[in-house]
Amino acid sequence: MSMTPRWSRKKPHFPLLAVLLLVFIACSILYNELSIQQIPESPDHVTRSSQQTSFTYVKPNLPKGASEVLDRFSSCNSTSNYSGKKIRWVDPDAERGRRRSISQGSCDVFSGKWVFDNKSYPLYKESDRPYMSDQLACHKHGRSDLRYQYWRWQPYNCNLKRWNATEMWEKLRGKRLMFVGDSLNRGQWISMVCLLQSVIPANKRSMTPNTQLTIFRAEEYNATVEFLWAPLLVESNSDDPVNHRLAERIIRPDSVLKHSLQWEHADILVFNSYLWWRQGPVKLLWSSEENGACEKLDGLGAMELAMGAWADWVASKVIPLKKRVFFVTTSPTHFWSREWEPGSEGNCYNQMTPINLEGYWGSGSDLPSMRMVDRVLSLLGSKVYVINITQLSEYRKDGHPSIYRKFWETLSPQQSANPASYSDCIHWCLPGVPDVWNELIFHLL
Repeated sequence: MSMTPRWSRKKPHFPLLAVLLLVFIACSILYNELSIQQIPESPDHVTRSSQQTSFTYVKPNLPKGASEVLDRFSSCNSTSNYSGKKIRWVDPDAERGRRRSISQGSCDVFSGKWVFDNKSYPLYKESDRPYMSDQLACHKHGRSDLRYQYWRWQPYNCNLKRWNATEMWEKLRGKRLMFVGDSLNRGQWISMVCLLQSVIPANKRSMTPNTQLTIFRAEEYNATVEFLWAPLLVESNSDDPVNHRLAERIIRPDSVLKHSLQWEHADILVFNSYLWWRQGPVKLLWSSEENGACEKLDGLGAMELAMGAWADWVASKVIPLKKRVFFVTTSPTHFWSREWEPGSEGNCYNQMTPINLEGYWGSGSDLPSMRMVDRVLSLLGSKVYVINITQLSEYRKDGHPSIYRKFWETLSPQQSANPASYSDCIHWCLPGVPDVWNELIFHLL
């Protein structure tokens, strides 16, 4: 009997404490949810904090961005160390899915070997192509060994679809195919034009002058094959296709809008961006900055920011059933012959055959940047096809122009006496390796 009154006196306290606790939890949840909901609504940035660090996440590609467009005359009024801002692009988690690749079924078309084939290759003659670039016309500029033209890429477990220019034009009928990137992507564009132009009568085709957007038109098919000079994908002071060798490189890391205005209406897009990020630190001029204050960041970090801004555009604008987007992996260089021939001290100069070592990988392919790009592309899922040219191109130390190209600068006596010192081991002779990159596109389309 004595226990009943004691329990009766304490019983009312328990529901009260429980109610207070539930109210506290509900308020906490509501507060957190409201905080999360406010993140996308911020017009400029969002700040996330933890016990150790505090990051500012910038929303890219805002319509009301910077008041001035960067050009080769742009400069920084001041430069400070990188502030740690990050790009927060549109709903990356919502875009995660199965990535599209060119491999079909059990066949990996990127895994294979180069086979000498002087019956089927080259797919065109250098001298027959009026749109050939002097920087890639190696035979014209003195290269007598033409074996680099006769190699065919052979996947181990299947065959690439045989190139057919008429069939490719049918795939492009009424469409715009646009290559976007740097001089390596321009080389791939020139390759595609060379592969396609033979079936178009001279009076039914045209080429615009060398502007930022260069267009090859085929009237019969109402189709274009275009190249947009955008070496860093985002807006930069190096966007002039001719005058882009500058003392300092400045980018707007949070905006591709200057370029996307030109590429957004293309039906098939082929992007690349690697080479220019390996040329030293980059200066960042954020779109919200009104006083010309720049930040300095290493190439890899700056490239990650630019890739975030580009990925934001892809995630928010690309509908796979209406637009095809390809991203081409890094094109390797061959500057150190000791990597494929231990003890030697040369480069791609005077190299006449591919590397015959399966899985060869030199220092000309930057793994950290490739891993970073792979992470970004994996979040875009089925919106982007990845064309992995890196391994197959690694074998082709013989495919570069080296000294057999037009050089715009006068060579010094020291250079002339040492050909290897001025060899171009970055770009590719045509006909040559980039033709295979385009065969991969044809294979998929």
